[in-house]
Amino acid sequence: MPLGTCLTTERCLVTHATTPPRTEPQAPAAGAWYQTKAPARLRPLALLVATITSGTALVILVAVGTGMDRTVLIPPLAASMALVAGASSTPLGQPRNVIGGQIVSAVTGYVVLAIAGPGAWSSAVAGGLALGAMLLCRVGHSPAAATAVIVAADHPPAVPFLPLLVLATVILVLVGIAGNRLAKQPYPIYWW
Repeated sequence: MPLGTCLTTERCLVTHATTPPRTEPQAPAAGAWYQTKAPARLRPLALLVATITSGTALVILVAVGTGMDRTVLIPPLAASMALVAGASSTPLGQPRNVIGGQIVSAVTGYVVLAIAGPGAWSSAVAGGLALGAMLLCRVGHSPAAATAVIVAADHPPAVPFLPLLVLATVILVLVGIAGNRLAKQPYPIYWW
């Protein structure tokens, strides 16, 4: 009997339920070649604030470095700021990961440097070990692996490099907090 056929002649009190016929799953409709699964663009205000926040933080690092007659802005810090300003909801952009990841990676670079000396081979080993050290310490921050590479390649003196690195990452986080507040985005999601 078809689904919902009445089994009594008086009012339909009981119906005979049958399993609906099986249908083959349909393949999803193919989208146009230009469609993407990437996240949506940021709102215009958030995009503008993220860009200005990132630029402001990097300019501050240059100003601090100029005032101290030291290089404070290194490439991994620009990448760190991109995560703080543009991907602030991800674990990679949280203060714990930005500050902790940079410190752990720099220390890893110095350990490799002490064991193997400066050079390209040491840099490669330091970059790889930095990832493992960050993951072990639960402070994964991909730009920081490049800090270990810089330490092993260039052999900067630990003092002032490490204190300046800490100062720089704190500045990035503080500017990131201000920028995310302006964009009405929660940041940080967690501190520790």
